[in-house]
Amino acid sequence: MNSWKNIRDDFPILNQEANGHPLVYLDNAATTQKPRAVIDALSRFYERDNANVHRGLHTLSMRATAGYEGARARVAAFVNAAAPEEIVFTRGTTESINLVAASWGGANLKPGDVILLTEMEHHSNLVPWQLVAKRTGATLRFVPVNGDEGLLDLPSLDRLLTPEVKVFAFTHVSNTLGTINPAAALCARARNAGVVTVVDAAQSIGHMPVDVRAMDCDFLAFSGHKMAGVTGIGALYGRRALLDAMPPWQGGGGMIAHVDFLESRWKPAPERFEAGTPNFGDAVALGAACDYLDGLGRAEIQRHGAALGRRAYEVLSGIPGIRLLGPRGERAALVSFSFADVHAHDVVTFADQDGIALRGGHHCNQPLMKKLGLTGTTRASFFVYNTEKEIEVLAASLRRTVKFFRG
Repeated sequence: MNSWKNIRDDFPILNQEANGHPLVYLDNAATTQKPRAVIDALSRFYERDNANVHRGLHTLSMRATAGYEGARARVAAFVNAAAPEEIVFTRGTTESINLVAASWGGANLKPGDVILLTEMEHHSNLVPWQLVAKRTGATLRFVPVNGDEGLLDLPSLDRLLTPEVKVFAFTHVSNTLGTINPAAALCARARNAGVVTVVDAAQSIGHMPVDVRAMDCDFLAFSGHKMAGVTGIGALYGRRALLDAMPPWQGGGGMIAHVDFLESRWKPAPERFEAGTPNFGDAVALGAACDYLDGLGRAEIQRHGAALGRRAYEVLSGIPGIRLLGPRGERAALVSFSFADVHAHDVVTFADQDGIALRGGHHCNQPLMKKLGLTGTTRASFFVYNTEKEIEVLAASLRRTVKFFRG
């Protein structure tokens, strides 16, 4: 069982200085740091079990296959999927959504159909739908966002869910606003209208319990590196009936049942969507990340992150001239802000001199930024190892930055 008392000791990278100051890592929405348990699991796999999976009959291959498929079962349990076969390993959220858009969308969308999104979507849940819309003749429609507070205009949803809408893809937690969307309620309203749902869980998967059966979504996408796992691995959850009805997205070894010179037959899901040699080592590390987070307790992780998000909003609101985005009440473990007279990149650069890692820019939310009249924001995002003391350090740094630019 992991302990919150000495949690920072679990993350070796935090025990260092940046520019002569203790490292304050507040860029967790971009990627979280990795605990020793995940690093050790990855190292142990490559030191002991490394071999290609599924096709080998020797001992190492069988151990690697057991580790890989064990990781699939672990991820399935982590999101409460009905079976491991509902989990497809991908490179992450972006690839998962591209898979659904290209495979399900390519097979089911046609001219006159509508793809419903929201105005707060990350480019990863926008651009793939733009591409499939161009290929199929479908059109895009958007649920509005209500200003700086960053809440969806939920009353408009019934008007937008017309018979032409075939799929509703939305983010669970906004990576810029910190808004936590009511995913189960949104999925229920879509289901009542006969609409397939796709949930982008990149910013929620490591920060709160995520239960696909309670949410009643059709697809859910996430990345390992945003939940204490490593980069290059993630997953797509899909209802088994939908996955089995979808055509392959990529072709190659591992996803075929039979091949001759002119045609091929495919394996069932998930194998049909995992062409080529899979990323088995990182999958094992993802399973270890699931173990680590469950050891801490995801409900407790959510409480910790929500408290930091609220505290950051409260403390930073006292800085003159700051513009804070996102909900004033319940919010995720991040806060985005801007100054009219200080560019976000300057804020990040000055914070780095104080040992603080922030993110500045449009956060792959260019349409949302345009709606809000911004070119970008600065974002502070938190994870299990962050503290309220670090928020005070951030506020002091921001005050020094503002003082410098305002003379």
